[in-house]
Amino acid sequence: MKKLSLILTAFAFIFTFAGKPVTEGYEVGDTVKDFKLKSTSGAMVSMADFEEAKGFIVIFDCNTCPYSKKYLTRIKALNKKYADDGYPVLAINSNDPKKSPGDTYDEMMKYAKKNKYAHAYLYDADQTVAKRFGATNTPQVFLLSKNSGKYVVNYIGAIDNNTSDAAAADKKYVEDAVEALLKGEKPPVTKTKAIGCTIKWKAS
Repeated sequence: MKKLSLILTAFAFIFTFAGKPVTEGYEVGDTVKDFKLKSTSGAMVSMADFEEAKGFIVIFDCNTCPYSKKYLTRIKALNKKYADDGYPVLAINSNDPKKSPGDTYDEMMKYAKKNKYAHAYLYDADQTVAKRFGATNTPQVFLLSKNSGKYVVNYIGAIDNNTSDAAAADKKYVEDAVEALLKGEKPPVTKTKAIGCTIKWKAS
């Protein structure tokens, strides 16, 4: 029976983690390593390029996820509202285009142009950044503040508490967190569950 139990446990482990990347995964309070990714503008973009930034609203996003589509207007609004205050949106697409053909770099460029993106839309081609952050879903937010040249995680999770109806959302997690940081305060909520599509990982 003990041997059978060990075998079943091993199978459960394989089933649970098959096809999933080993991630480092940032937590609130962690310092984030900078990255350099290709933008839909054609330029290579890093956080260090934004010299005047006080922080960043990093959002793992994509073209195809129904949840991302529902949040598209809200993501654009976050950048419009907070970029000039020092917290621009950096959207990152980490989906494997073989599993999600609508998320190729060429499709990203078309999507950004069609939707008139004012924020950076970056391609994480080898999924290194998503793994480093511990990102799991689209959309998923990592709100960073810049302190003495370092980027620190202040909030991880959902944009708000109502995917389907922005007007009905009574918990605006990201807005509340940014507003707190702008006042020199800590966000009232630092972590929530990101609701959305799972990132499409490359086969291991």
